[in-house]
Amino acid sequence: MDDAGLVDRQLNRQLERQLAAENDDLRARMAYLIEQAERNHAIMCRHQAFDLEIVGAGGFAELASTILGKLPLISDLDTVTLTLLDPGSDILNVMQRLGVDFDALPKLSFCDHAAELGFADVRPRMEAYAPVLHRSMFPQPPADLASVALVPLVRNKRIIGSLNLGSTDPERFTPALGTDFIEHMASIIAICLENVISNEMLKYIGLTDSLTGVYNRRYIDRRLIEEIARARRQGYRISCMYIDIDHFKSVNDSIGHQAGDDVLREVAGRIKAELRLSDALARFGGEEFVVLLIDADLANASMVAQRIRASVANQPFALAGGQAIDVSVSIGVATLEDFERDHAIEGVAQNLVAQADAALYRAKEGGRNQVVTSG
Repeated sequence: MDDAGLVDRQLNRQLERQLAAENDDLRARMAYLIEQAERNHAIMCRHQAFDLEIVGAGGFAELASTILGKLPLISDLDTVTLTLLDPGSDILNVMQRLGVDFDALPKLSFCDHAAELGFADVRPRMEAYAPVLHRSMFPQPPADLASVALVPLVRNKRIIGSLNLGSTDPERFTPALGTDFIEHMASIIAICLENVISNEMLKYIGLTDSLTGVYNRRYIDRRLIEEIARARRQGYRISCMYIDIDHFKSVNDSIGHQAGDDVLREVAGRIKAELRLSDALARFGGEEFVVLLIDADLANASMVAQRIRASVANQPFALAGGQAIDVSVSIGVATLEDFERDHAIEGVAQNLVAQADAALYRAKEGGRNQVVTSG
């Protein structure tokens, strides 16, 4: 074999090795691209399922739990927190009244002013984690938290809160990172939050007496049925107070309906001041109020009733026109001792209120400004 043929064969083998290496590299790159495409498709599917879940959330607590619980899992994040703008604590107070357990939502917080969120505009902030700077957003940060994304929640060009994402990877969130995806996610979350909060507010308004700000009869009727069912399972007592303002008609007749409204509001406030957060106060209509005491026997309920009676009677009511009048209330108290498990809950609830009402009648017949217990 001549030298030229040997060189050709060597060149061919070299070319074959080069082509094989290039093919291996192409196959590896193709496998990587396929893996990335499959990974991105899986991420997209998880986020689509997440979007459907938050859109279908039945209330504020369910929505917040889904955002804070599911988003870290589907996005491979070390922490997710949520801060809502809530001037005057209106959202917080209404949600508490509707029974939202905020102890179960430790990564949800509220702030009074938009400036506290730290946004110069409506663009996300992607930056290294700084404990002093980010403490309010991440009150209990995971160890080694390294980078964060603070994403404004915007509705109608107005910031309503901040979605806060955190990672122990320092390269996960940097100023150079594109923000289209997280902005899109935040816009869906903002829409869901605004809708569910509006619905909860409307629900609250429908269960609240507009004059006094306490619950209405519709709420207490529903709450009593729920509590009796819960008390049957957990074995605690429920007490009910039926309260009536003494001689209220004469208040309206002598000093006017506006003053009568002031008296109703003040009585409601004094009653509420003697109750626990777990108890419920409702205006039943006219000058009548009903209180539901959770986990309270007849002796304890009677003691609370006496405090309410004294708080109303012992301090004159100052009216808007500068007048001061004396007001008193009569109170009937009843306790559900035997849950009558063979009877429908609705009938048991009606019977409890009827017993308190009968005790109230005896209090008024006995001279008013007193507490009478059922039985």
